[in-house]
Amino acid sequence: MKAIIYCRVSTTKEAQETSLTRQEEELRELANKNGFEIIKVIREQASGYDLDRDGIVELLSIIKEEEVSYVLIQDETRLGRGNAKMALLHCIMKEGVSLYSISHNGELQLSESDSMVLNIVSIVEEYQRKIHNIKIKRGMKRAVQNGYKPEKNLINKGINSGRDRIEAPIGEIVRLRKNELTFSEIAATLRGFGYKISKATVHRRYQEYIDSEKSENH
Repeated sequence: MKAIIYCRVSTTKEAQETSLTRQEEELRELANKNGFEIIKVIREQASGYDLDRDGIVELLSIIKEEEVSYVLIQDETRLGRGNAKMALLHCIMKEGVSLYSISHNGELQLSESDSMVLNIVSIVEEYQRKIHNIKIKRGMKRAVQNGYKPEKNLINKGINSGRDRIEAPIGEIVRLRKNELTFSEIAATLRGFGYKISKATVHRRYQEYIDSEKSENH
């Protein structure tokens, strides 16, 4: 059972090094007690209200890339404070990783209020996914009804899909825009047909096309 130890103190003062060392020692004991294999120890000195932390970014990356089952912390405030704490708890638990803490001498026990917030966040996230999928389906249906034929207009479909499928198909963007689809609907439609494209990219490419047309007319 693989585990990561995460230690944090709030300032970069030299005196805080002692606290980091103590945290690591206690968490190693907790890992040994539970038979965990420590694959990484992360120590950092940063504010818990800040999400832009090298240690946290590394922690989340390892969780996504490796089969990690546990993250060991002194207590939940070591992950973060305020909204940052809730966001990180959600990100870690969403990956199916359990949190163990010194303060609970075992698996972290969330307060009733924190558990309620995380449940709400999970429900909202699930509905956001459903809404996103609905937008893609509606955009594709609307595009086809307006004469969009992906089997004729999209290239490199299926095998050997490469650069052309990643690039924004300006011709299709212009045609869908003329059919009164919003930039968001166009992006969702093209993603449904295999293009990796965002609303911002669609808008930018369309604006570049309009600017180009204006330049040629002048």
